[in-house]
Amino acid sequence: MARREEYESKVETWLLPLLEKNRFELVDVEYVREAGIWYLRAYIDKEGGITVDDCEVVSRELGDWLDKEDFIEDSYILEVSSPGLGRPLKKEKDFARSLGKDVEVRLYRPINKQKEFTGTLKAYDTDTVTLSMEDGSDLALAKSDIALIRLAFDF
Repeated sequence: MARREEYESKVETWLLPLLEKNRFELVDVEYVREAGIWYLRAYIDKEGGITVDDCEVVSRELGDWLDKEDFIEDSYILEVSSPGLGRPLKKEKDFARSLGKDVEVRLYRPINKQKEFTGTLKAYDTDTVTLSMEDGSDLALAKSDIALIRLAFDF
């Protein structure tokens, strides 16, 4: 297991009981380097949406635990936030919640010279995602070919 994955896994394991106690959902934990700075990010949600106060509660408890455990070697910035509108679908529960909703899909490599698709999420399994397209056809995509899939939203 890579160091990054180890950090994410430890934080996720510790966070789950705290979030469950507060009736929050853990969307994702990521440890990433951006512009030379390491970030440890926890994305949380709840029915009706997460508030700044919710993020503060989790951030304070998580920060105290991280200071005590001190297992991350690098200097980093801790962020706890809502996943936002552009939230990617990553876990089985994300796909289940999004069935019948419009999604945007970006592929690593083009299919018929196209890398981006928008359609209604019709089905999914461990290997594929099926979209109902506007023209009435179905498009099955291998999950391994998908760079990003998220809910589509109109402004």
